[in-house]
Amino acid sequence: MIDDLEYNTEREHLIIPEYGRHLQKMINYAKSRETKEERNKLANAIISVMGNLQPHLRDVPDFKHKLWDQLFIMADFDFDVESPYGLPSKEEIQARPEPLKYPQNHPKYRFYGNNIKTMIDVAVSWEEGELKEALKFTIANHMKKCFLNWNKDTVEDAVIFNHLYELSHGKLDLKNSDEALSESSSLMRTKSKYGGKSNSNKKNNNKKKYSNNRKRY
Repeated sequence: MIDDLEYNTEREHLIIPEYGRHLQKMINYAKSRETKEERNKLANAIISVMGNLQPHLRDVPDFKHKLWDQLFIMADFDFDVESPYGLPSKEEIQARPEPLKYPQNHPKYRFYGNNIKTMIDVAVSWEEGELKEALKFTIANHMKKCFLNWNKDTVEDAVIFNHLYELSHGKLDLKNSDEALSESSSLMRTKSKYGGKSNSNKKNNNKKKYSNNRKRY
């Protein structure tokens, strides 16, 4: 029987597993050397090995600095060598970033999306004129398209105008406008993968062409 089997659960914990256990043993060996000159020589050799094991770091700015930081991390910040970048701070490297605050938007009409509020705010900030009027109708057409994507049915322009008036707090009013929005069919027109029209007509034409060429007996 084999009595000297060694399991990973019984081995030393790897601080950065990507480098493997042999590199961790090299660092532990370098730490045990008595003279600083020998430790410095071994540390630079280990840095060269780490650079070969992580070639993608060569494209990262200050990749050598990152390698030295990782060396000290794997040495548990207990490695008396001369680094060209100085000894990193354990507290600074292990410090966690501040939690990222996500915007908590709960719009009344979620099918319009969150960006529609930004578009409305921009339109409100513009001076009255033809450009602002055109932007209002552009926003209204986009809202109609979003509504149709959600509802898959027709919608009256008056509904969109009322929603725009409500979302803009009464600052964008198209309810008395004589101009209509785009037709639902044009807003929901599907396009092919390459930006052209749907291939349904092309398929029908092919079927017709093949049927005409069919031999009759």
